[in-house]
Amino acid sequence: MKILINAQKCIAVLLTITLFSCGGNSGSEDETTKVEVSMDQLAERYVKLALHVGKHQNYYIDAYYGPKEWQEEAEKLPLDKLLNFAVQLEDDLNNSNAIAGEQLRKDMLVVQVRSVKAFIEQLNGKKFSFDQESMALYDAQSPNLTEADFDKALAELDKLLPGEGELNPRLKAFKDQFVIPLDKLGKVFIAAIEESQKRTKANIELPAEESFTIEYVNDKPWSGYNWYKGNSFSLIQVNTDFPIQIDRAIDLASHEGYPGHHVFNSLMEKHLVNGKGWLEYSVYPLYSPLSLLAEGSANYGIEVAYSHSERMAFEKAILFPLAGLDPEKAEAYYQVESILGKLSYAGNVAAKRYLDGQIDKQQAAAFLMKYELSTADKSNQRVGFIERYRAYVINYNLGKDLVKDYVEFRSGDDAQKRWQVFADLLSNPKSASMMVVR
Repeated sequence: MKILINAQKCIAVLLTITLFSCGGNSGSEDETTKVEVSMDQLAERYVKLALHVGKHQNYYIDAYYGPKEWQEEAEKLPLDKLLNFAVQLEDDLNNSNAIAGEQLRKDMLVVQVRSVKAFIEQLNGKKFSFDQESMALYDAQSPNLTEADFDKALAELDKLLPGEGELNPRLKAFKDQFVIPLDKLGKVFIAAIEESQKRTKANIELPAEESFTIEYVNDKPWSGYNWYKGNSFSLIQVNTDFPIQIDRAIDLASHEGYPGHHVFNSLMEKHLVNGKGWLEYSVYPLYSPLSLLAEGSANYGIEVAYSHSERMAFEKAILFPLAGLDPEKAEAYYQVESILGKLSYAGNVAAKRYLDGQIDKQQAAAFLMKYELSTADKSNQRVGFIERYRAYVINYNLGKDLVKDYVEFRSGDDAQKRWQVFADLLSNPKSASMMVVR
């Protein structure tokens, strides 16, 4: 694979000259020199660029397990300089020709570099609308919904929930019956993650050394988080700021662990970084197209691991008793949860209106209370999440829907094939536009 490199345009920066040796095909024939640039070299430039950008925002790099010296050499370079590096890298990628077997690699790298460039522009003061930001960073845009799209689900809940009056307090009273006591949370969560692990390992070959540690934390804007450390090891943190209902045991165990984030990162490291030497997958910028696949597959993976009947049987037999809850109420609880799932995009609507300046913080929390039916405290926490992570919110629901459609279009009703397609997607990542079923 060859591209033209304009030697006069290269920027000599002492600590980054090997990293950002730049290119492009502008200039006359006399001014250019033909230089072979491999996809590995372009990937190295991307990794180092992302690490430099991470110096401007301390949670931009979610995981890194590449060469230590690259991380040690990263510094807080001026944003204008980083933007020039990103533009040049994007040009070089677009002018490159992928060798056999690397077209998907190139396509993903182009989308990833485009995302880094957009994030640098944001850091440098460029304003994006919510939809522009989600498209630039995650290669996707949430559907344009309104209150009318959620009213039907609210009407269904009004008929189903005990009591009369406002739905929010009625839902809270109902769900309070299914809170896992804190002194039982550890046992319940371990049982859930071990079952999810067993189901995943029966269908996906994971590294023999894979492992995880669980911590219970407070004062976080999220309910759970997977910190992937490399070498197939994850630190899984569970936030106990708010009551945790019984459904969250399997949801968190599968989302953060098996077959969710822990499995996704382990497979990328195993197949792409270690297996193929594609070091661009050794860095995971949080605000990147990988996040839509990561969050979407982690949410859909719950359904891959458990059919409804399998989940109900396991929860009734194991989790409800461990939590000291009545298994006879499980069906009613999950009937309500199924309807609540129809409100999942309400958070996207609140985030879009708030970040686009159409509503203020108080109005955003009120919208969440009405259409996500969360408590006042939980709604304010959710607004805090939106303020910190912005358009990232689309990755959970839109990501799940895109992954679900992609996998089930290729697997149909065959549960075993569903596992195979799902595992292949995690091992060979695609961005949102590449997953759209046509």
